[in-house]
Amino acid sequence: MTAPLSLTALAIGDAPFALIARDRDTVEILTGDVVDVDLLADIPLTDAAGNRREVLALVPFRQVRERGFVCHDDGAPLRCLVVDRHESISRAEAFAQLPTTPIALQDAGFDIADEDYAAIVRRVIADEIGHGEGANFVIRRDYTATVDADERVTALTWFRALLEHERGAYWTFAVVTPGHVAVGASPEAHVSARAGVVSMNPISGTFRHPAGGATVETLTEFLESTKETEELFMVVDEELKMMSAVCSDGGRITGPHLKEMSRLTHTEYVLRGRSRLDPRDILRETMFAPTVTGSPMQNACTVIARHETTPRGYYSGVAALFTPAADTDGPTHDLDAPILIRTAYLQDGRLRVPVGATLVRHSDPFGEVGETHGKAAGVLGAIGAVARDAAGDVRATDPDAPAPAGRLADDPAIAALLESRNARLAAFWLNPQDADTGGPLEGRRAIVVDAEDRFTTMLAHQLRHLGLDVAIVPWGEVTDEQVDDAELVVCGPGPGDPRDPDSERMRRMREVVSRRRAAGRPLLAVCLSHQILADSLGIELAPLASPHQGLQRTVDVFDAPASIGFYNTFTARVPAGTTRVGVADVAADASGDVYALRGPGFASVQGHLESILSRDGMTTLERLVTHALTPVEA
Repeated sequence: MTAPLSLTALAIGDAPFALIARDRDTVEILTGDVVDVDLLADIPLTDAAGNRREVLALVPFRQVRERGFVCHDDGAPLRCLVVDRHESISRAEAFAQLPTTPIALQDAGFDIADEDYAAIVRRVIADEIGHGEGANFVIRRDYTATVDADERVTALTWFRALLEHERGAYWTFAVVTPGHVAVGASPEAHVSARAGVVSMNPISGTFRHPAGGATVETLTEFLESTKETEELFMVVDEELKMMSAVCSDGGRITGPHLKEMSRLTHTEYVLRGRSRLDPRDILRETMFAPTVTGSPMQNACTVIARHETTPRGYYSGVAALFTPAADTDGPTHDLDAPILIRTAYLQDGRLRVPVGATLVRHSDPFGEVGETHGKAAGVLGAIGAVARDAAGDVRATDPDAPAPAGRLADDPAIAALLESRNARLAAFWLNPQDADTGGPLEGRRAIVVDAEDRFTTMLAHQLRHLGLDVAIVPWGEVTDEQVDDAELVVCGPGPGDPRDPDSERMRRMREVVSRRRAAGRPLLAVCLSHQILADSLGIELAPLASPHQGLQRTVDVFDAPASIGFYNTFTARVPAGTTRVGVADVAADASGDVYALRGPGFASVQGHLESILSRDGMTTLERLVTHALTPVEA
């Protein structure tokens, strides 16, 4: 009989291992061989004989290259622990075996000074959000220190400390492989897939607990913050883009909830949908969470590369556990993948704790500096590297101890305040959805031209609910033949300045819009493409005084008021009171900013009818598509 795995033996051995705590009662111990691979498709889920096996993969940020996105490439390996033993012990047993001697740090501090980080925040708001490059971006800084202690003992010590002093984590873990240690308490499940049900868990908004702990009063002030609320809505939109790409039913929102941890509280939603994709494909299509990158995702990677001067390593990647599925009729493996945040990395005696803040149009530079301090302190305090200002969960080591005071989320006023957020959101994404609804436009066909914003996946999902057969084609791949043959062409949104004469993407989107208009064939243009259409009609384009990133407004769309979400930095603008330009009817506000256009065979909208912020998105989309498809009278 094989002896049970011993944490004490792991401390003095040299074999790779991982410890994972996913519930209050047990610690899982995984051992096996390490294999580094190049691509997600190479993760070895079967052996040479085709037998399914369990694999824990550490996926670095550089893996975004698989999707054609840019990054600082540090060569961090896609590291796989191919599991040969997977056992569980009680937390009490784990605490009895795990070391407790404090680990001293030397030369500790942030790699980027507070003033310098605040300056980066200002530049991102002005140069990126202010120029239409996206709605939000996450820029990191690293807390670093020297550690003069055995790496395996350090990993086990920190893991024990996190179990005892951090609460609310989705995974608490330690992964020890040759030359690299990762120990963390991630609050956020990025993506999971079990029995064909895919879940994502966007978490955003960070409430740093005041001295003495959080109260209903202090938490209420945080929950009423416009900045924090919009930040969460924006990341939900971004993750719904991913869900719509991998799930036949697009994804349904539930929540919001509170994620209460020792020093921080976050707000979160849960998204669920159904998929039969290989879990490695699901992971590829969802690389990586907007809560640690920004949106739109592709351009967020470009912005990160401009403002972060060093590679991310595993920060904002995932730890992905692939487990052979019990139901062999669906995907062969289940997937459980938390985001690699609130994690300490140890390599060659050097500690690194990367943390980032989500920068939006409302961001206060030194407020974001404070957020990075709070996130770093959450990890460092839990492992005892800095003073702890909150008591740990005593029941972690003493199950018979009295339960702590009730969660703030259970307070009726807090629960009501959270629930009130959903009144702002589109019922389409809150209600269950069928994959095949046989909508009013059944039998019609469309292509959606993606201009580097995957809002197109949500837009395509809504169009399918209207009955259309829809294909998404990237702007750089769409052919003139496809543009000519499609019954309806939907030109999608994207980042950047539509007036940019040097952008190949803008040039191609102008060609597509012009080609459809010249042919008199049905066209719908959204956001960036709406601006390009307006320009082709001779309407002025101009930057907004303040970007409308994640802004909800009720506007008049051809005599029908519509609550719509906006993500634009530029606008089409006509003289106040203008209702027609050439062949086009114009819907504009009192200042002349154009919200929608319609004419023979075409329609457009500045807002994102597919956004969760567009309560009237489906009805407005149906109206505009129906207009575009209506035959033009001779």
